[in-house]
Amino acid sequence: MSELKSKLKSKLRLSVLDQSPVHDDQAESSGVRTTVALAKACDKLGYYRYWLAEHHGTPGYAGPCPEIMISNVAHATENIRVGSGGVMLPHYSAFKVAEIFKMLEASHPGRIDVGVGRAPGGDMLVSQALSAPRQTIPSEYYPQQTQDLIGFLNNALPEGHPYQQVVTVPRDVGAPPVWMLGSGDGSAGVAGMLGTGFVLALFIGTHDRSPQIIQQYRDAFQPNMARDKPEAIIAVAAICAETEEEAIRAASGHVYWKVQAFRHGKVDSFYSPDEVLEKKQQLSQSDQAYYDETLETMIVGTPEQCREQLEALAEEYQVDELMIVCVTHSFQTRMESYTLLAKQFALSPQSDLTESSGEK
Repeated sequence: MSELKSKLKSKLRLSVLDQSPVHDDQAESSGVRTTVALAKACDKLGYYRYWLAEHHGTPGYAGPCPEIMISNVAHATENIRVGSGGVMLPHYSAFKVAEIFKMLEASHPGRIDVGVGRAPGGDMLVSQALSAPRQTIPSEYYPQQTQDLIGFLNNALPEGHPYQQVVTVPRDVGAPPVWMLGSGDGSAGVAGMLGTGFVLALFIGTHDRSPQIIQQYRDAFQPNMARDKPEAIIAVAAICAETEEEAIRAASGHVYWKVQAFRHGKVDSFYSPDEVLEKKQQLSQSDQAYYDETLETMIVGTPEQCREQLEALAEEYQVDELMIVCVTHSFQTRMESYTLLAKQFALSPQSDLTESSGEK
């Protein structure tokens, strides 16, 4: 990439998906504090959104309650939009989720997003504990839950709905836009039909996700009271460093974590690059191949390399916003990665957060 291009402001929006990883072998509660610290930095750097993930009983991640972290982050920042990435809706009442996000919107008008998903965010026992003493809501009810959530947020459930007379307060604030998260084509058509935004999570798994998934969403899109046009984002894992070797080294902890979690069901904290180097040598050939395959799904390199690859992805998927997932053992390394990307893309803080954010 030419020196001139590296100095030009990109037309792409960059956003953050924070899974609240636990850094530097610290106590789990430290992940809550580093999330706020990173959010404050990303606000000043010019990132557009900052979304918080939901993980239950998962070593290495400290964020089971995105709604609480949204409040913490929104209070600590000034410009950046803040939302969930996402609330795992089958665990909860759509009405209660609507009440939570209406309250967040009342406190931070025009800055709140509601991202929802249907993954469990933990193992089966955790899912049962979240629902107890009720039964877990079947995943096939998820589209109806999402539709109900939109209705509750806007106090506009359809005629004949059993809860049409239920009022979500405060009534004098707007309804934050709803986004549906998916790691494949399963949610794309549903998101379009329901008129939500859609985020395709390319950082989950190693399987191919065709750009046609985004087109499928756009083709299925039906405008509603909350959103009049389709809006799509792709979420990618990216780690940026001064050299490619440093970036690969920084990525190693997350890659090794995925090998153990997805190949063997062993979930542990994030190891340092030195520890991973030793542990990787003990992996089977099959696991080493999965390690390499996982690394290949990430954007890893210098600022110039990362920008080139991210812009190519945005062009391939025809989106104008990328959500960056960056997980490293060291918090400082992670902070530097987001800083280098922001400088390479010449980001600047948003002055009009409601523009093109889905509100009407």
